Amino acid sequence: MKNDIDQRLVLDAFETIIEYGKPDDEGRRTLEGITAYTDFDGYTVFLEGQGVNMRLEFHNKYHLDYENERQFENFMKAIENISKGHYTPERGE
Repeated sequence: MKNDIDQRLVLDAFETIIEYGKPDDEGRRTLEGITAYTDFDGYTVFLEGQGVNMRLEFHNKYHLDYENERQFENFMKAIENISKGHYTPERGE
């Protein structure tokens, strides 16, 4: 299954999650059901939620793991909501 993803949208969501998300003991942050973190050198970004695991690598390569299209659609809706400013810090998680 081929997915064309706006990687700028994903990176915008990642930055918002890192800024406003709730931290855990492993250095990950979660916002509106999406967890974000990087590898040790920061070149690979990970986003997880809605049954989807996404890895965005250096040079804009990405890999997605999910079981069905509905999971992917819900994941992308959450990413879009976070990225496009539908999240406000006052609302919280």
